Amino acid sequence: MAYSSEQPHNHQAEYRKLPAVDALLHEPAVAALVAAHGAAAVTEAVRAVLAAARQTISQGQPAPAPDQWPARIEAMLAEQATPSLRPVINATGVIIHTNLGRAPLSATAQKAMAAVAAGYSNLEYDLDAGQRGSRHDHARRLLCALTGAEDAMVVNNNAAAVYLALSARCQDREVLISRSQLVEIGGGFRIPDVLRQSGARLVEVGTTNRTHLRDFAQAVTPTTAALMRVHSSNFKQIGFVTMPSLDDLATLAHEQGLVLIDDLGSGTLLDTTLYGLAPEPMVQESLAAGADLVTFSGDKLLGGPQAGIIVGRQQLIQQLRLHPMARALRVDKLTLAALDATLRSYERGTAATEIPVWRMIAATAEELKARAQSWLEQLAAAGLTAQLWQGESAVGGGSLPGETLPTWLLAVPHAAPAAVAERLRHLHPPVVCRIQRDHLVFDPRTVEAEEDALLCTTLRMALTDKAAA
Repeated sequence: MAYSSEQPHNHQAEYRKLPAVDALLHEPAVAALVAAHGAAAVTEAVRAVLAAARQTISQGQPAPAPDQWPARIEAMLAEQATPSLRPVINATGVIIHTNLGRAPLSATAQKAMAAVAAGYSNLEYDLDAGQRGSRHDHARRLLCALTGAEDAMVVNNNAAAVYLALSARCQDREVLISRSQLVEIGGGFRIPDVLRQSGARLVEVGTTNRTHLRDFAQAVTPTTAALMRVHSSNFKQIGFVTMPSLDDLATLAHEQGLVLIDDLGSGTLLDTTLYGLAPEPMVQESLAAGADLVTFSGDKLLGGPQAGIIVGRQQLIQQLRLHPMARALRVDKLTLAALDATLRSYERGTAATEIPVWRMIAATAEELKARAQSWLEQLAAAGLTAQLWQGESAVGGGSLPGETLPTWLLAVPHAAPAAVAERLRHLHPPVVCRIQRDHLVFDPRTVEAEEDALLCTTLRMALTDKAAA
């Protein structure tokens, strides 16, 4: 093995103790692992363990003892066998947590996905006609029935929905939009960028805080294709602000022979004010006000799988459905199955109890306090100290900015809360929490009731000296 002249001389002796890959592979205890894991996986694990040892030696640590190698390799194999994407307990209190997969699916949606995943399905087969069908048919009836739309289609996310609507209807033509609505959401998604990529030409009207109907009317030209409203779902303007109503925009658009596109971002089918929250634009209201195309997400306030949903006039939806990009943006059978099951909860009137997002929103402070108290008692029984705090949960996911829901929190004091939080993220299952005032904070609003016992067990492990070691 060659060594850099920059390596400290006393490190070289430790580097020389490292065995060769082949030598480790021929160790009986390591060779026995091949039968269970395969030669390629074991070889990869050996190389990874050796690389880790080189790293620790470079930091001044000694090489592992000869009898430690098999156990290290087996541990590496276990780590490599752990799926990259895996379930997490969300104890942050952020209901639609973008980094944690947004909306958790209902039990019926999970069951529907499993049913179509297990074998073949009629994804693009008309069972009545006995011939090729369309995947766009599966969600259409429910979406139209729930929103009052003439037609509907589903693509892979709301950004794709906006892009397809603009590309199909506005390519090489102007789209008028208020300057106050040129928003950026997570991941650097910006409305002006989407407009440019779709081939539409952006025309800003009004000012940052005040846009009037006349600003739209005066900007219309023979090359204008559409007016567009973008809901400011992740920020709030207050004070001296003005924006024309959707009804007025619809009247102007239709008088001028234009299309009105309403991007709701999150989009909801339920009235958020019934749950103590600020009003969030409802899809049904946008269509009733005269919007021709309405786009929204499937995995935010709808509480379903990741999807971009487009509802509106039948003629326009048909144009989108036939657009060349529709195939590139289409969804698969699992998404359609989960979306169908989610929409059926709304049709039955059981969304508030069956869909986790709405069940979490509807949970009362008293219910949450009782669960947090149970957690505290379980920790106390293990000799661990904790407190109950009053707190606030957030809807999240770019929905209802600044709106919170009252909750009760389990607060665990610790001298090194960041270290414990990191330890929690590496246990099975990982637990993600918040840190406030040198306390680890856990919000029961975003923890399913069936996860309570597992959360407490995991937390006890993370707080014991054994786990810390």
